[in-house]
Amino acid sequence: MNRLQDYENRLMGLIPPERIKTADVPRPSQEIIDAFYEMEGLTPTISDILDSLGVKGAIPASSLRPVIPGKKIVGPAITIRYIPERITPDYGFANQEKAKLADRDLYAIGKEGDVPVFDAAGLKDISVMGGLSALVAKKWKMAGNIVDGGVRDIDTIRQLDYPVWSSGQTPITGKYRVEAIEINVPITIQGIRVHPGDLIVADDSGVVVVPFEKIEVVLEKTKEAAEKEKKITELIESGASIEEMKKILPPSKW
Repeated sequence: MNRLQDYENRLMGLIPPERIKTADVPRPSQEIIDAFYEMEGLTPTISDILDSLGVKGAIPASSLRPVIPGKKIVGPAITIRYIPERITPDYGFANQEKAKLADRDLYAIGKEGDVPVFDAAGLKDISVMGGLSALVAKKWKMAGNIVDGGVRDIDTIRQLDYPVWSSGQTPITGKYRVEAIEINVPITIQGIRVHPGDLIVADDSGVVVVPFEKIEVVLEKTKEAAEKEKKITELIESGASIEEMKKILPPSKW
């Protein structure tokens, strides 16, 4: 059930309602999200765990760079997909065509702590969000944005202290250059599939996407890995022997 009528007082009509696949996104419990937040070194650890589970889900910071270093976010994905516009920017501006950016409608159907994820067709030199978009997202308490595309108004985003990871930073507007085609559908960012409700974890090392059905097992394995690493760290700092450390974790896995 789409239940878009529940959001009528928030939706701005930036995208036809039939292009919003659903407003009902599966979400993990707050306890699960908090448990991830409490741990350090998240994306490298989760990347290793996803590898062990046969899941392709890690994106390096060289591909999706944090606009504000030092940030960490954990939350369920809500998604939007863009494609290139057919008209030229000159035509759009001259004829005052309606811009087809729909990020505000994505935020409108989100919940506090959600992570808006943008598939902008690999157009990293064209912005699909800027300062006003970041302001709206922050006011509606999104956790932070993941943008496989360009963002602009970098100074404003930093002043707002709103976490964003993007594949490009640019002054060029997306108006009349891209069109929002779907909301809350499966998308692809940097070759990684993202479904609405998948868990997004991002920090200075990059971004990882945990399939919704794998969230609990990944959490348990992340806790186990964190505990082993803590013990190894303590042993190294105490001057313990290699043999002592091998009992906890083989050196090949350090």
